[in-house]
Amino acid sequence: MKEIKKIVLMYSGGLDTSVMIPWLKENYAGAEIVCVSADVGQGTELDGLEEKAIKTGASKLYIEDLKKEFVEDFIFPTIKAGARYERDYLLGTSFARPLIAKRVAEIAIAEGADAICHGCTGKGNDQVRFELTFKAFAPQMQIIAPWRVWEIKSRGEEIDYAEAHGIPLKIKRETSYSKDKNLWHLSHEGLDLEDPAHEPQYRKPGFLELGVAPEDAPDAPTYITLTFQKGIPVALDGEKLDGVTLIEKLNAIGGANGVGIDDLVENRLVGMKSRGVYENPAGKILYRAHEVLETITLDRDTAHYKELLAARYAELVYFGQWYTPLREALDAFVDKTQESVTGEVRLKLYKGNIINAGITSPHSLWSEAFATFDEDDVYDQNDSAGFINLFGLPIKVRSLLRRRRGEE
Repeated sequence: MKEIKKIVLMYSGGLDTSVMIPWLKENYAGAEIVCVSADVGQGTELDGLEEKAIKTGASKLYIEDLKKEFVEDFIFPTIKAGARYERDYLLGTSFARPLIAKRVAEIAIAEGADAICHGCTGKGNDQVRFELTFKAFAPQMQIIAPWRVWEIKSRGEEIDYAEAHGIPLKIKRETSYSKDKNLWHLSHEGLDLEDPAHEPQYRKPGFLELGVAPEDAPDAPTYITLTFQKGIPVALDGEKLDGVTLIEKLNAIGGANGVGIDDLVENRLVGMKSRGVYENPAGKILYRAHEVLETITLDRDTAHYKELLAARYAELVYFGQWYTPLREALDAFVDKTQESVTGEVRLKLYKGNIINAGITSPHSLWSEAFATFDEDDVYDQNDSAGFINLFGLPIKVRSLLRRRRGEE
């Protein structure tokens, strides 16, 4: 195996990657550690990272601003596809990982690194998402995954290691939830949440970060109007906004109204079930608005088939298969379906609920003339009898033949 002289570490500054710098220095003597942090909208979590990384043994830290690419190339395509893993998970961690890993691979190649190190456990999904992306962009790069080989077995032992090596941490043992935050979501896992029998303490100070519990939301509803062009949200209440700003504003509005909190038990790619709480204010609002707009702009057969592909698309994203021919092919189908998904959606936000309050589109397929229960001149109700006779013919023939053979 090639001697490892330089390692690029995917560095978040969280518990896992904080202890990995000294661990790598101890176990790969003389190796230079280059850290890379991706800014995908985690805000103040990036504050002080450079000083911390260098103080604990890294030679340098790259901080890459990927927010615009994250929104336009990952979030928007997934919204257009309507992709949700197991009905409710909006893929916040899943589609951020390939983007981050791609940039890390590019930097590792540019740095002439011998290996890339990540902080994923051997039980999680992220190890797959990262490493599949490395295979796509740096297929010959060696991967170091300390959680698979070191003697540390728990977050408590990680904290012990950090304290012994003088590594500053922002967490406490009793509140050390495993969290992932970006522009799209915030996830909470671990501690009392590991048991699905325990109700999450949404009103506990400091638990929710993007909003409030529904019961603490205002007593008056908030109305918003979203404008879409070909499936992409482009304006809020008539104001044109770039994607990053739009999501930031919707997170604030939705969070204040207790919108977008999900308590999920999901099936991990590696096999076991895991429980997590997710905060997705903007995501829940945008998915609802987009789906509502599609109800009047997509024909029945396209809408129904798109639902089938949405489930497969979500699996691809969740499983880390973003950079695959199938995902690209599904995007081509989705983009075709979105040609007519233009219009405005009005929503009412109230104590955790998102309520439809009106939709319009220049490409609407809804027609009052056809849909009305009043008298009309465009639909002959007598035609339905012949349609039902033909549509039900296989059922009728089967029943007659079974009766003739005495099978009923």
